[in-house]
Amino acid sequence: MDKNEIYEKHKKYLAPCVSHYYQEPVIFDRGKGKYLYDIDGKEYLDFFGGIVTISVGHCDEEITEKTCEQMRRLQHTSTLYPTLPAISLAEKLAQITPGRLQKSFFTSSGTEAVETAVLIAQLYTKSNEVIALRHCYSGSSLLTMNITGHQKWRLGGSSVPGIKHAHNAYCFRCAFGKEYPDCDLECAKDVKELIETTTSGRPAAFIAEPIQGVGGFITPPKEYFKEVVSVVKRYGGLFICDEVQTGWGRTGGKMFGIEHWGVEPDIMVMAKGAANGSPVGITIATPEVADGLKGSHLSTFGGNPVTVTTVLATIEAIEKRALVQNAEQMGQFLRDRLEGLKEKFEIIGEVRGMGLIQGMEIVKKEKEPAPDLVNEIFEGTKQEGLLIGRGGLYGNVIRITPSLTIEKEEIIKAVKILDRVFEKVSSSPNS
Repeated sequence: MDKNEIYEKHKKYLAPCVSHYYQEPVIFDRGKGKYLYDIDGKEYLDFFGGIVTISVGHCDEEITEKTCEQMRRLQHTSTLYPTLPAISLAEKLAQITPGRLQKSFFTSSGTEAVETAVLIAQLYTKSNEVIALRHCYSGSSLLTMNITGHQKWRLGGSSVPGIKHAHNAYCFRCAFGKEYPDCDLECAKDVKELIETTTSGRPAAFIAEPIQGVGGFITPPKEYFKEVVSVVKRYGGLFICDEVQTGWGRTGGKMFGIEHWGVEPDIMVMAKGAANGSPVGITIATPEVADGLKGSHLSTFGGNPVTVTTVLATIEAIEKRALVQNAEQMGQFLRDRLEGLKEKFEIIGEVRGMGLIQGMEIVKKEKEPAPDLVNEIFEGTKQEGLLIGRGGLYGNVIRITPSLTIEKEEIIKAVKILDRVFEKVSSSPNS
């Protein structure tokens, strides 16, 4: 099948919401390590990892072998029967997650993990109100689309009651017109008034990503979470930490992103990079909170022995190969070079993130969002064989998330490509 035939069949047989990057989408055929290859054999250095999902590189030998071995041994039983892989993963998660998190519930996606977390919080607190952040992204179900703080991703409108959206810590575009650190964390302290004026005063939970993913890698100040979580706790709410994009060493130096802010979640959700590309959702809570989830509840594919074996193999690879430390070292190496690009090109308004989750906000004069320039950047990097992501409410943030195995030579290669593309785009009439 040639490209045009594939494009036509995609248009005919897939829903129109399944959209793609680039004017002419890339059709990938295989992947290995840090690279992907299209059907014509062209090589691409992958600096987005399937939306922050490839932690240890494409088709990693050790992970793939363990996954295939489990598939040949036992492929599926459902949650109606205990299996050794599921129990082993639950025990491992209790050991490596922060604070007192202990009891897990497995699903097949981040969306389901968030659904489970909200359900647990509502049952435990006997309240249905949830506080989320503007610019957040939580998933594609009815509930999680309503939690999501992006109109683009809220198909069907706002139809789930009890969800309130607080200001996020978007320092580059502060809603209060302040500048950090002289802002007195007004965005965090505003949550108190939000609770007192838009809720019953008894929220079930506050849910937040340590670094907002789809929101454009918005990274809060170091004091933010201690302030906002303390406010929520005073009103009886739980803290749900969404580690779908920041977990598994992605932020560098810590296994989970929230550990950089020194706050212990009551509930944590994980997905994406947990299984290096296999579908998984994980919800873990403290013992007393998790015990609120009683009654008939299951997930047919949750705790699937093949998937949880892949998660265990991914965690083992991250630990054995010291990839959390590599993410910290290579993340700083990458960040220094991105900051160098910012000094050189005015269209880069801000570089932000941690470790190997780095974003660049692309702007025109007076911080005007420039999604049109991002389109040009994407076409240029595609032509040069570099894959990057995009995000932000305005679609003007470049997202950079290579696998945790990335090395200096690949970072240098990627930054050189970005330099050439930025040089060309900066001189275009649109900039």
